[in-house]
Amino acid sequence: MPLDDRKCLQGILFVLYTGISWNHLPTELGFGSGTTCWRRFRRWCHAGVWEGLHRMLLSDLHALGQIDWSAVCLDGSHVKAR
Repeated sequence: MPLDDRKCLQGILFVLYTGISWNHLPTELGFGSGTTCWRRFRRWCHAGVWEGLHRMLLSDLHALGQIDWSAVCLDGSHVKAR
């Protein structure tokens, strides 16, 4: 039976937050294996899920007045400068 998306998301966020490698994700936490989470992460990246979530979060925070746009900068290593 495939791992529940919510559990996989928790595993992905745990890896991204802690910086551990996918192979070191403890299965005891109930997030599935690191390989499973990595595959789901890769699939969601290709599907544009993370970009969509990021846009939604920015939109919601902006609507609530929770973003100080005067402190925003772009990192040229991630965004193509034209």
